[in-house]
Amino acid sequence: MNNTVQTMPDHLRSPFSSKVKSWETLLLLVAIGIFILNSFSSPYFLDAWNLSDATFNFTEKAMIAFAMALLIISGEIDLSVASIIALASTAMGAAAQFGAGTAELVFVGLTVGICCGAFNALLVTVMGLPSIVVTIGTMSLFRGISYIVLGDGSYRGYPEDFAFFGQGYVGWVISFELALFGGLAVFYWVLLHKTNFGRAVYTIGNNPVAALFSGIRVQRVKFILFLLTGLMSGVAAVCLTSRLGSTRPSIGVGMELEVVTMVVLGGVSILGGSGSIVGVVLAALVMGLMTFGLGLLNVPGIVMSIFLGLLLIGVIALPRLWSRYVSRTE
Repeated sequence: MNNTVQTMPDHLRSPFSSKVKSWETLLLLVAIGIFILNSFSSPYFLDAWNLSDATFNFTEKAMIAFAMALLIISGEIDLSVASIIALASTAMGAAAQFGAGTAELVFVGLTVGICCGAFNALLVTVMGLPSIVVTIGTMSLFRGISYIVLGDGSYRGYPEDFAFFGQGYVGWVISFELALFGGLAVFYWVLLHKTNFGRAVYTIGNNPVAALFSGIRVQRVKFILFLLTGLMSGVAAVCLTSRLGSTRPSIGVGMELEVVTMVVLGGVSILGGSGSIVGVVLAALVMGLMTFGLGLLNVPGIVMSIFLGLLLIGVIALPRLWSRYVSRTE
């Protein structure tokens, strides 16, 4: 007796049905539902300026999440991103004390981010160490350096025009961070879904050995992905430091959990090989609307942290349950 499960051929499936059953569609419906609930729960939610401020809840994390998505799709991970932010911010603060201008501060922040990403990449791609172990170590290393430099103190006195990156607007209620988020979303969508490099990332995540034998320079691709993750952490450090106007060694604590949650919630498989930038964008909107709505309701931060932990566990399980449901209905 043949027990093979028969599935409908791809060319016979309805494109509309496939889109309706996609994870991205589910996220879009969740985002709409949260938006509606927030509009009823608080009279201040629908204010244009409040909605603009809500974007600060996810833009800095989403910038890192775009690069993290590619890294996780390739089968690796970087848990040191929040500590890279701390080290880059500390370096910018130190440079500001010596009179560095805005352009120099941005250069310092991005350079530190790239260097930290390169350090992680060397340990993983050259020495062959597991990325989760390496980045747990560098997570403590990078933030530890910030604590050694600053102790209980802080850096202030940034140039006035430096505040534009985290507080400025490029048009009416469109913040610079939101505009940058949109630009980066387009860039990473093209990079992952429309280039040979993106196809290589998927291939590596599905089968690194087969990718190697097919001529893909696996370690080189992974090295670039770690560099991109470090660079995006540097960009986030510039925006976050600019928005806060000061640097403390505790800056960005816990952000790595939110970035990973955002990526996994966006439908990127934690095991690698699948995922999309559209999903990450929608996950960023869901998390941003959710945290902003809870903030308007004066929900304590510790409760949000508990909810975030439960969300991370849930989003790892939900895609599997969702895929089972889709396979049964096809």
